[in-house]
This record gives sequence, structure tokens and C-alpha cells, in this order.
Amino acid sequence: MENVEKICDELVNWLRERVEEANAKGLVFGLSGGIDSAVVAGLAKKAFPENSLGIIMPCHSNPIDEEHGLLVAESLDLKTTKVDLTNTYDVFMKTVSNEGENKLAEANVKPRLRMTTLYYFAQKYNYLVAGPSNKSEFTVGYFTKHGDSGVDIFPIASFVKSEVRELAYCLNIPEKIITKPPTAGLWENQTDEKEMGFSYDVLDSYIKTGNGEKEFVEKIEKMNKRSGHKRKFPPVFTIEK
Repeated sequence: MENVEKICDELVNWLRERVEEANAKGLVFGLSGGIDSAVVAGLAKKAFPENSLGIIMPCHSNPIDEEHGLLVAESLDLKTTKVDLTNTYDVFMKTVSNEGENKLAEANVKPRLRMTTLYYFAQKYNYLVAGPSNKSEFTVGYFTKHGDSGVDIFPIASFVKSEVRELAYCLNIPEKIITKPPTAGLWENQTDEKEMGFSYDVLDSYIKTGNGEKEFVEKIEKMNKRSGHKRKFPPVFTIEK
């Protein structure tokens, strides 16, 4: 990606414009300890040095996630708040408990609780919620509907994962955050690439060129088609005249 510094500057200006248009004061976002949220945090801090807030939201999470989130915050001199959602999640699951289990349905409650938490702080401070989804995740629907996609703005959704890494270096994100295996933290030992069944490099290459091994291309295109509803507003019935 050419002129990464220029793109970072344009992103910062874009954030300021979107917040001003909304008559808001700043940005709030989840701080998971991953590269995507770290890049959003870095951009937000540049755009709103005094009005950017990272929320750390453990929920049966690996303690390293919080440690890495705090590392990002320290490196950026970023204000943070911690909201432990573990008990909230447990109470909710007991309330809706019934016969049969669905691992993904249960796991997706976590990002939806985080979305609710972010909007609480957004309304409290008149901030916009900034989402961490990148183009690679968007393409195959690797995000939770009304969870991590429940935001006001998507600063990095036009960038594939490899480009997000370039932005991270430009923003001086700590090396260990940039190089750690990406994970949504949905369950123990879960990683993005293991769950998708292919690497981000394979996915990024397909998005940029349209080419790849037949097995992976078919899987990516199937995931893209199946997740189309996630990238659209719900259908609205209209009366035919």
C-alpha cells in the first residue's frame, strides 16, 4: 500500500468529519487487544486526543486480551474503562437456558453485549461508536450481526488484513499486537484462520485479484453469498401502487 502515512492522515480527517456531521464530540470503541481494534484506537486518538475512549470488556476472556488492550492504551496514552461482562453473560445464559446447545449462538451473545455497552458510553458522552471490522472480515461475513457490526462508523472496512497491518506500523502499534494470531475471542483457543479454514493471506489475495486455489475460492464465495444479509439493512415491505 503506497503512501500509508497519507492514508492515515486522510482517515483521521475522515473521522473528524463524520463526528462533526453527527454533532458528536468524539469516539468510543472496544479495545480487545487485537490489531484491528488497536488501529481504530490509534486513529481515534489522533483524531480526538482528549475525546477518544477505549472500553475493555472481558467476558470469559483470555486474560492476555486485557493485558494486550492495556498495552495498546499505554502506547497511545489512551483513556480506557473496563466493564467486565462475565456475570452479565452468565445471568443471561441462565435466563434463556433451554434444551439443546448451539455453540455459536451462545458465543455471539458476547459481542452483542459489548455492542450494548459501547452504545451506553456513546450516548453518555455524545460519542460515535467506531467499529473494528476490516474488508477481509466483511467479505466473508466474519463478524457478528448486531454485535461488532453494530456501530456508527467503520474506519478500516476498506482495508484487507495485510493493509491493516501496514496502518498499524504507521500508527506505532506495539509489535506483539501486530504479529499475534487474530482471534475473535469467542471461545478458548479460537482463532480467525482456524475457524474460517484458510489464512488471511489467501483471503486478501482473492479480494485483490479474484484468484486463488479452487478449493479456497469456492469456500470464500460461498461464505460471501451466505453472509450477504449481514451487509444490508433488513428488508422493508412496501405496498405496490
